[in-house]
Amino acid sequence: MQHDSVAFKEIYDRYWDKLYNAAYKRIKNAEQCEEIIQDIFTKLWQKREGLVINTGLPNYLFVAVRYLVIDYYRKITVRESFITSGQLNDDIDNSTEEFVHLNDLKKQIDLLIDELPEKCKVVYRLSRIDFKTNKEIAEMLGISEKTVEGHLTKALQHLRSHISDLLPLLVAIIIR
Repeated sequence: MQHDSVAFKEIYDRYWDKLYNAAYKRIKNAEQCEEIIQDIFTKLWQKREGLVINTGLPNYLFVAVRYLVIDYYRKITVRESFITSGQLNDDIDNSTEEFVHLNDLKKQIDLLIDELPEKCKVVYRLSRIDFKTNKEIAEMLGISEKTVEGHLTKALQHLRSHISDLLPLLVAIIIR
């Protein structure tokens, strides 16, 4: 074991600066280069008993630097891609939030509609949700068109009078 640590120290002292310079030529980031070289020597120490090097130690170490530099740039590319897609996802997140606000607004409007008298509620839904004409509604319900108009007027007045209660939701949707 003592022999291993002496040999390792010799390799470390002989190659650390050369490996660091090779990494720095490609990365130009001192801290990252130190991490790369530290990783190489850590792995070399950890695998010292089972490691078989066929190409010569200097070649092995410089190839390790090259691969870790490639990994470094690959990580940067992935990170930048993630950041870019994260910005795109902000739109998705906003649309999801808008969807939630719209659902809340729809629920509030539905509650206001449910407060209407039954016949008024039916007329409103046929007109505004099912897009039926006043004539079609009158025929369906067996009432006059004038009565349909009266129910719609009453429903819309009720909604307008309570719309101020919904302003926070409307503002949340509009601001987004």
